[in-house]
Amino acid sequence: MTTRTIPAFVNEPFTNFGLEENKQAMQAALAKVKAELGKDIALHIGSDKVMTDDKIVSINPGNVDQVIGRVSKASQELAERAMQVALHTFETWKKAPARERAEYLFKAAELMRQRKHEFSAMMIFEAGKNWAEADADTAEAIDFMEYYAREMIRLSETNTHQPLVKIPGEDNQLSYIPLGVGVVIPPWNFPLAICVGMTTAAVVSGNTVLLKPASTTPVIAHKFVALMEEVGLPAGVINFIPGSGAEVGDYLTTHPKTRFISFTGSKEVGLRINRLAAETAEGQIWIKRVIAEMGGKDGVVVDETVDLDEAADAIVASAFGFQGQKCSAGSRAIIVESVYDQVVEKVAERTKKLAIGLPEENYPAGPVVDKSAYEKILEYIEMGKGEGRLLAGGGKAEGNGYYIQPTVIADVAGKAQIMQEEIFGPVLALAKAKDWKEAIDMYNDTEFGLTGSFYSKDEERIAYALETMHCGNLYINRKCTGALVGVHPFGGFNMSGTDSKAGGHDYLLLFTQAKLTSRKVK
Repeated sequence: MTTRTIPAFVNEPFTNFGLEENKQAMQAALAKVKAELGKDIALHIGSDKVMTDDKIVSINPGNVDQVIGRVSKASQELAERAMQVALHTFETWKKAPARERAEYLFKAAELMRQRKHEFSAMMIFEAGKNWAEADADTAEAIDFMEYYAREMIRLSETNTHQPLVKIPGEDNQLSYIPLGVGVVIPPWNFPLAICVGMTTAAVVSGNTVLLKPASTTPVIAHKFVALMEEVGLPAGVINFIPGSGAEVGDYLTTHPKTRFISFTGSKEVGLRINRLAAETAEGQIWIKRVIAEMGGKDGVVVDETVDLDEAADAIVASAFGFQGQKCSAGSRAIIVESVYDQVVEKVAERTKKLAIGLPEENYPAGPVVDKSAYEKILEYIEMGKGEGRLLAGGGKAEGNGYYIQPTVIADVAGKAQIMQEEIFGPVLALAKAKDWKEAIDMYNDTEFGLTGSFYSKDEERIAYALETMHCGNLYINRKCTGALVGVHPFGGFNMSGTDSKAGGHDYLLLFTQAKLTSRKVK
């Protein structure tokens, strides 16, 4: 059989909605998806579709009267059933050649590319993303499938391309084999891209998966699972089991047959998973592997040598893209005092221009994800008013959803709570430093270490920043959000997680184990 040549990886382009035909295509997709909302959705356990009475009701955070879907909720008993299916399926799936596993991802990526706007439309309704944010999410999901498929093929051929040191009389081979059954727990803020990336990395490596999506965005996760079923992925490789973290999440994390847990979410939940996974259950014969990405308190550092308009643009884009609900969001800006007042004024001016409204209508600023986040963010804003000077926003915004005004608070001390704690909403704290070195020290004064940005035209300062700013993804003279698969491998230090570097050459190693075989030859 002839094996097709796979072209080099290229990132999926973003859609230009300034073009009328693209705008019309998105409007058509929104209408199509809107007509399909509100359905009952079953669990996928192997080839069985299991409908439960207990449902997770997903609603539109921008229009809380609109139900996105009613998703069946797994119990511990159903989670155990899914575990047994995944264990059984693993015995055959692990034997599938790497190239065969990769082909499922290539097929799924192509289908998603053809229906790109439909996937984006679902996120616009379910997650509250505007058009560009949703389009970037879908593009990243396509990228992850294309990239990890190629990476698995590369890993399977590693010994051919990177031969081990040869010695007379032996044939030595290094191969990367799968781990087993993994629990994949993706977040709601990139409900397609990160869900797809975490899941397909695991399965293309030969593992089987129990997928427990975020309870606020289970419908878009199901749309992906249905896509994988459509391209013929064997039943039981991905088992779709939404459910309570306290009931199903803890049960599977502590299960003796769970081999790994791949998690993206809050520091608190990530640390709990890590702690539970560290306890050896009766009958467990391995150390569970935890792959965790847990958020950040990211910041933009600005010195006096740069174009201040460019810096202000980057600060606002980093802080308020998707309402600040990215783990990479630049929720702090630290500016040297000689240009502080100018930058602060420019940031406030730009923030006040951000119109707030329904994501379906493509407003720059939309809702936060749910009532709990809404209330927590508003509490932080009230606290921030006492820790600094309110320049923009400062409270609720109108609309039938969880709308909060993009908020800027200036003159904040480095140790203030809004400079130290992850808020995960449209709240930006601005702080003054006496010089660029103090600004970097203030940036580093956090328990997190995910993304950072340094604005300077001075090459010596840039060299110092590259060496000393302690984060997994450091950007020079650009915003601190918007990592591209294969271009910016993503993952952070300290309480930002295990520095998993999603979208990079190392990532699939986390889902595999290296086996050396040595054979005596004459």
